[in-house]
Amino acid sequence: MDNKQSNTKQTSNEQANNQSNQSNSNKGTSGTNNAYQSATNNHANQMNPNNSSSKGKK
Repeated sequence: MDNKQSNTKQTSNEQANNQSNQSNSNKGTSGTNNAYQSATNNHANQMNPNNSSSKGKK
């Protein structure tokens, strides 16, 4: 199997873990996981009225 191909394909278990991580803020710890932080940043960018990429078509 091509190494590049295996790195880009997620198994169903990895997809489930990613979905769980996106809603898990790791309460009680000193940090957050990467999936949760990316989802939070994406939401903040979409809600920001000063963000030109989220304003839609004019």
